Amino acid sequence: MAKIIDVYSSPLVERNASPEMAQLFGPSKKFGTWRRLWLELAKAEKKLGLDIKQSQIDEMSKNLDDIDFKKAADYEKKFRHDVMAHIHTFGDAAPKAAPIIHLGATSCDIGDNADLIIIKEALEIITGKVASVIDGLAKFAKKYRAMPTLGFTHFQPAQLTTVGKRATLWAYEFAMDLEELQQRLETIAFRGIKGTTGTQASFLKLFNGNHNKVKQLDKIVSKAFGFKKTLAVTGQTYQRKIDTLALNALASVAQSAHKMCNDIRLLANLKEIEEPFEKSQVGSSAMAYKRNPMRCERATSLSRFVISLSSSPVMTASEQWLERTLDDSANRRIVIPEAFLATDGILEILINVVNGLVVYPKVIEARIQSELPFMATEDIMMEAVKKGGNRQEIHELIRVHSHAAAAQVKQHGKSNDLIERLKADPAFKNVDFKSVLKPKAYVGRSPEQVDDFIKEVVSPIRKNYRQSLNKKVELKV
Repeated sequence: MAKIIDVYSSPLVERNASPEMAQLFGPSKKFGTWRRLWLELAKAEKKLGLDIKQSQIDEMSKNLDDIDFKKAADYEKKFRHDVMAHIHTFGDAAPKAAPIIHLGATSCDIGDNADLIIIKEALEIITGKVASVIDGLAKFAKKYRAMPTLGFTHFQPAQLTTVGKRATLWAYEFAMDLEELQQRLETIAFRGIKGTTGTQASFLKLFNGNHNKVKQLDKIVSKAFGFKKTLAVTGQTYQRKIDTLALNALASVAQSAHKMCNDIRLLANLKEIEEPFEKSQVGSSAMAYKRNPMRCERATSLSRFVISLSSSPVMTASEQWLERTLDDSANRRIVIPEAFLATDGILEILINVVNGLVVYPKVIEARIQSELPFMATEDIMMEAVKKGGNRQEIHELIRVHSHAAAAQVKQHGKSNDLIERLKADPAFKNVDFKSVLKPKAYVGRSPEQVDDFIKEVVSPIRKNYRQSLNKKVELKV
């Protein structure tokens, strides 16, 4: 047998996802959940009158987690069927219960319901971490609510905004994602105990044609796993559209992460804002001076992966024939865990980043001063007109001086000298340039918008996700 170091292992587990998410999609959780489903099925069947002894229930209860994975692998090699392999493995561990394990059920009564249980728990983890990212961004936004910074459209200088207001743009997209995740959690339904093709025929026979008991069985098992409702109808599987909806929500989180991290990478190039950089961190093996935005680059890379994965369940759901086909299985075993693991990894990175962003006020101020003269020209024109100037003549003078100043910057690499040019022009001798050139006069309601956003959007999130906040994240690599 190959050594562990000789075979491929997932970087999502080794380098990105948290232990809680990695364990959630691990074998112990999966097959332990299968056993819990068999147990709850047997308990419900006993409650509804089938001849199942309490000693069988007790024996199953005592052997939920002592799974012999080697034995299960041997059985699967024999049967070529994973559910049958684990039925026999569980039966060997609980021999008294062996005759009634999986009674009346089909594989999807166990496998599909287990998948839904795990997806629900994974969504809860993701939701809490998205809330944590929003909280971190809100703290940052509040701290820098009124710090003017140059805004960009098309990555070209535009009107001023504030550092805090820009952070609310990132946070608001995550708040939208949070709403979608909450919707998924509130509406996700249990497949329930539906039988081979979803008709519950086998259970109807077990209960001698008693439809009411079959319906009760469905509800009892669903309730045991915390689901508010079961799917109204199914074929053999739950509707694969549920996977699509879940992964679309993850892809939405990835979109928000990608956008924010790209912004931070651009700002890092401008030397205005940087992600955390540890004391001994190396930016480049050759260029020792470098401080690369490694965390944001990594989150961007993982985000692309999640976005690409979201196309797979769409195709799988559309490909299912009639009551079911098996071409979903191999795909779902990869796509669903990896989408959650990667999204979890993204959020781990973002929590680390947003709680350690570094701002360089002097660089931000210098960039504002290099562009503010152009932005202030309308106010300068109005001030000059108030002091007795002709609006059209003043406009023309500003146009000429602006083009000359722009030429100094673009053609000669010199600083913007527009204000010096205007001060030297007699037409502007009565303008108070000092008052006109205050950056805070050009940020509009940005500080107040930050306050309103935190009060109206973030505060309810903080209240609802109090337990998920203020967790520090140490990146694995």
